[in-house]
Amino acid sequence: CSAFLLFISIMTMFMSGVVAIFEYDLKKIIALSTLSQLGMMMFSISLGLFELAFFHLLTHALFKALLFLCAGILIHGAGNTQDIRSFGGLSLNFPLITVCMNLANLSLCGVPFLAGFYSKDLIVELACQYSWGIFILLMMFICLMLTVLYSVRLTYLSFVGLYGGGTFISVCESDHSLTGPVVTLSLISLISDQFWDD
Repeated sequence: CSAFLLFISIMTMFMSGVVAIFEYDLKKIIALSTLSQLGMMMFSISLGLFELAFFHLLTHALFKALLFLCAGILIHGAGNTQDIRSFGGLSLNFPLITVCMNLANLSLCGVPFLAGFYSKDLIVELACQYSWGIFILLMMFICLMLTVLYSVRLTYLSFVGLYGGGTFISVCESDHSLTGPVVTLSLISLISDQFWDD
């Protein structure tokens, strides 16, 4: 049963990562990213690492909530468009949201000292100790690489790339009912691992 779950989880991570790389809808990219991380949790469960799967669920919930909230603000500020091809250069219009969304993306990629690193690194480290064979380990690292690729692609097309021709409402960042929760979730995403040390 665990071998079947292992195969399904690896294929879920792989397929959702590949599809996210070719997707242009902002909400679909984040949803596919969620599917990929659910595959990571199931991968952890298939190895018998139940506590680590729950730990990853908790940390993932925090930075993914931040990602969805930032995406909602960007969609609202970009005239209700979800197509990242019509964004481009959003860092000039939404500097605070850019910083917060990139923090969430980095945490998703497992960058050291962010919340996502502590759960993801433990899963990867312990998975390397199991003797499932080189194919499973290779697929796991490919899936991790895909996560980094679609995160970098999303950041580039949305914040760094050329202006896509959409209309922007920069006033979104002056609304504290929008930016307050974003800043709060950003801080929690940075320090949440401290709450679960024991």
